[in-house]
Amino acid sequence: MKINGNQIKPGNVLQHDGSLWAVVKTDHVKPGKGGAFAQVEMKNLFDGRKLNERFRSADTVEKVRLEQKDFQYLYEQGEMLVFMDNETYEQLELQKEFVGDRAAFLQDGMTVTVELHEDKPIGISLPDQVTLEVAETEAVVKGQTAASSYKPAILENGVRVMVPPFVTSGERIIVDTNELTYLRRAD
Repeated sequence: MKINGNQIKPGNVLQHDGSLWAVVKTDHVKPGKGGAFAQVEMKNLFDGRKLNERFRSADTVEKVRLEQKDFQYLYEQGEMLVFMDNETYEQLELQKEFVGDRAAFLQDGMTVTVELHEDKPIGISLPDQVTLEVAETEAVVKGQTAASSYKPAILENGVRVMVPPFVTSGERIIVDTNELTYLRRAD
């Protein structure tokens, strides 16, 4: 789908210079002399390169629609993570580094959303929150509650997060997978 240069918004995926680019930031500039343009900061979806480009309102760019599909996490095999398409039961293998630090939050049977372009995986999103058990944390020191102090805790998956002083080892807590932070106790 072709769009004009002044219609580009953050979050769009564009076909530009023979590659796919995610729009990170746009800034509409109206100089005192000459026509207005959009200053667009983009990130390459394949190799992570960044690019700053100017688009005038008369310029047209190809906006790409990504297909989003739900996959179920099955297991880890060496450096690969194996997922299954919920509709066709076909398996998809992704590199651990493709998922990044959040791979530690994958749990058996968890449903994730994979963004595809022409059946090639471009991005992956995990559920925003997961429930995990606190493997170890320091004991609370009485009288240390004057300020809102947090203490370090190591979760069952090996990830380290800061938790409030009342959280103890063995408790189940809910963690934000995007920010890697403690949200609340699990019921």
